[in-house]
Amino acid sequence: MHASMTAIFLQEKKRERAMELKFSKVERKGPITIVTLSRPEVYNALHTDAHFELQKVFDDFSADAEQWVAIVTGAGDKAFCAGNDLKWQAAGGKRGWDKGGFAGLTSRFDCDKPIIAAVNGVAMGGGFEIALACDLIIAAENATFALPEPRVGLAALAGGLHRLPRQIGLKRAMGMILTARHVSAKEGHELGFVNEVVPQGEALTAALRWAEMITKNSPMSIRASKQAIQKGLGVSLEQAIEEQREYPAVKAMVASQDYIEGPKAFSEKRPPKWVGK
Repeated sequence: MHASMTAIFLQEKKRERAMELKFSKVERKGPITIVTLSRPEVYNALHTDAHFELQKVFDDFSADAEQWVAIVTGAGDKAFCAGNDLKWQAAGGKRGWDKGGFAGLTSRFDCDKPIIAAVNGVAMGGGFEIALACDLIIAAENATFALPEPRVGLAALAGGLHRLPRQIGLKRAMGMILTARHVSAKEGHELGFVNEVVPQGEALTAALRWAEMITKNSPMSIRASKQAIQKGLGVSLEQAIEEQREYPAVKAMVASQDYIEGPKAFSEKRPPKWVGK
């Protein structure tokens, strides 16, 4: 197949995949993928079918060499994600998700591309766990965070019980988890799990600003950095420093065209032209 025909075919397949989405929306702005959780009638709470759909959405993002950063947000102006759809579950709806976990994200440990949460409202339970699974959290001032599962006889087992203590410290996390209390965007910033608080309605715009700053850097360097951080946190500092050059994304960075282009562009006093390979 001719190269131009192949490109058209791939574009058509992307459009077909986009048309199949029922519980989310996907938009691409250059190398940035925007994923919108879209069940506004239930505050973007997720059920089994939504989880499997989002698994495919993030599989596609991870595999797409042209996409460097993803943003996750919620439809409407009230909620990012209210977590598990309890009414669906209470009505006998089957509960479960694919290997990527809640929203295809909370158990996804093999994606080295940055993912940003643009929290535009309520982020409860699984919704907060989605945000915690992202690399950055940008929150509108009306955003609210909580792990309220104990109030309905459940526990935050989609990563919340493990990510929150690692991100803000044990005592602060215990204070949120054991009381199931709600935390404002402002307090989330003070606790350290929110990167920036912006006016209501501006979470996505701010997240795009962060994403664009990230895309000014070599995607190979960004992926190497994220992978080194994630793998390094699981071992001692000494071991992390000793082993980091053997991490796959670090080795890929060193072998890439970008590794040559960066210093060359600097010496020639011009902006680098990243190719991501």
